[in-house]
This record gives sequence, structure tokens and C-alpha cells, in this order.
Amino acid sequence: MLLHYIYLMAICAEAASGALMGIRRDMDIFGLCLIGTVAALGGGSVRDILIGHYPLSWVAHPEYLAFTICAAIVAAVGARALHRFKSAFLVVDALGLVAFTIIGCDIARSFSSFHPAIVVILGMVTGVFGGLLRDVLCNQVPLVLRREIYASVSLLTGALYVALLWLELDPRIATLGSLLVGFSTRLLAIRFEWQLPRMDSKQVRGFD
Repeated sequence: MLLHYIYLMAICAEAASGALMGIRRDMDIFGLCLIGTVAALGGGSVRDILIGHYPLSWVAHPEYLAFTICAAIVAAVGARALHRFKSAFLVVDALGLVAFTIIGCDIARSFSSFHPAIVVILGMVTGVFGGLLRDVLCNQVPLVLRREIYASVSLLTGALYVALLWLELDPRIATLGSLLVGFSTRLLAIRFEWQLPRMDSKQVRGFD
């Protein structure tokens, strides 16, 4: 139940952030709603398609579409005011990342034939692919591929969650423990600007 409420908060926050990015790209209201919906529900949809889990979550629960569209419209109308709450969006996004990851792992675990490593990867797909698709549709290199410690947090969260369940801990403890560790790590990464090493083409001799 806790994860469900966090999930609803997260899809609304992701939809709003997608709409705000769409505004920067001068999109119309349809474009804003589309980008917001893709950001919020894209990761889960990609996961479901990969594993053949039908119907897709937003098809089985059309209210998710209503939530994301409403959040995108509210973000578009109140764009000026929402810019003041950038920090709050980052916090909710961090919470959404780990919640999406754990939910993705849970759904993947329902397919008993999957190796635990595949379960973790599918959890990461759920967590990061919405933002990746959003960035691609907005014609920019996805943030997750450039500098943010984002997918790494998702992998850590999923691996911890699967490991705790493998140790036969109570699922509630596994969920809360993974949420806490993943959420804290993401906030620390934002606060201290942790980044993965990256290749700079200017520093690679002969590369052009």
C-alpha cells in the first residue's frame, strides 16, 4: 500500500517534470501531455513489453493516465510557480526512482523463470526508461547517459531488494530498507554532485 501511494506521487511528479521540459521545447498542450505521460509511464510500459506482461499497467488502470494528464496540465498552467519548487521535484523524483525500481522488480519476480540479475535489470528499466524516452522525444541526449548517478542508484536499489528477499527477510522490511538506502543515495548524489567517469572527446587523441 505504501509503495502504491509513492507510485502515484511519483507518476504525477514525473508527468509534471516532463511537461515543464516540453514547455522549454515550445510544445502545444497535446505535446506537453504526451511527454508527461511518457515520462511517468514509459518505464513500466517498456518493462511490460519486454517480459510480455499484459495488459500494460496504464491499460489495466486507466486512472493512471488521468493522473498523469492532469499533472501535466497543472504543471503547464502553473509553470512559473513550479520552477520555485525544483528541489521538491528532485526529492519526489528520487523517491519515484527507487519506488519504480522496486515495483519493477516485484513484477519481474512474478515470472519465476527469471534469473535474479534479470529481475534487477528489469527494475532499473522501470526506474529510468521513462526519463530516457522523455529526453529522446525532446531531442536531447538523455541525462541518465551523460553524468547523473541515476541508473546506478536504481541498480543498487534493485540488487539490495532482491538480496534481502533472497535472505528471506519480511517483504515489508526489504521494501522499506531498499527504499531508504536508494533514496538516501540519490539525495546524496544530488547534494554532492556525484558523477560517473565519462569520456571527453577533446581529451582523446585523434578523436574527431
